[in-house]
Amino acid sequence: MNHLFIINPIAGKGKTLKIIPTIEKIFKERKEKFIIEVTKYIGHATEIAEKYSNEQDYRIYSVGGDGTLNEVLNGMVNTNSSLAVIPSGSGNDFIKNIFKYNKKIPLEYILNKTINGKEEKIDLGKVNNRYFLNIASVGFDAEVAYNSIKFKKLPLINGAAAYIFGLLLTVFKYKNYNLNIEIDKISIKLNSLLVAVANGRYYGGGINVAPKANIKDGFFDICLIKKVGRLKILELFPKVINGTHETIKEVSFKNGKAVHIISKEDLAFNIDGEIIRGKEAKFQIIKHGVQIVIP
Repeated sequence: MNHLFIINPIAGKGKTLKIIPTIEKIFKERKEKFIIEVTKYIGHATEIAEKYSNEQDYRIYSVGGDGTLNEVLNGMVNTNSSLAVIPSGSGNDFIKNIFKYNKKIPLEYILNKTINGKEEKIDLGKVNNRYFLNIASVGFDAEVAYNSIKFKKLPLINGAAAYIFGLLLTVFKYKNYNLNIEIDKISIKLNSLLVAVANGRYYGGGINVAPKANIKDGFFDICLIKKVGRLKILELFPKVINGTHETIKEVSFKNGKAVHIISKEDLAFNIDGEIIRGKEAKFQIIKHGVQIVIP
């Protein structure tokens, strides 16, 4: 088996590079082909994954956070290579769908478990021309993710804390959006706080926005939250964090394979932690669209 490690040196506030000696030590004993590539700029992980996976089949390890994972995915998708997750960023949300992960588990342990892991097919999301593994959200939450970025750079601030600070900042400047939403040809008009189109369950450093989502069932879980006031947002989001928001009257859940969202105004889209802006997004689920390594 060929092993390719793509390491984001900035993820986890620069701690990812410390894993390189551990990788080298493991493969001295295994005597299998391995390559280590360190990214140099935004989008570089996609370029590296595309280059190698088009040449040969690899087990490609994303060493970083969910943003790095999304970049690697978009480089190797539609090839015979498999995707492995070494969680060393600030959020590390996707891996919670395939492994009982918490930050106290030594990275060396996860690395060994993943190198020796098995490969399984899981579902893949696509929004416009970009693929995603976990969750894409629209509106308020995408603005929270954007505002959280500045807090993630501060010392002693983990992914969940950065998300909370980003939430508080966004509460005082956000406006709701009127959205036209189509889910499997069923039309919904929504004065929206946020819409989350979920393949996985968690985002934002452990926010359980889609507690019933399943990465193998061939459907998105779509969380729709109607317009609420600022004080209601502060009441609502602790329940979103814990995955108990289904009981709130402004919250509803739908299932679907195709979602189309249109806004008259520019709004933010959060795709596995990567932020883009636009007025329209088309989502589709690709059943068993990628081969993932289960630790």
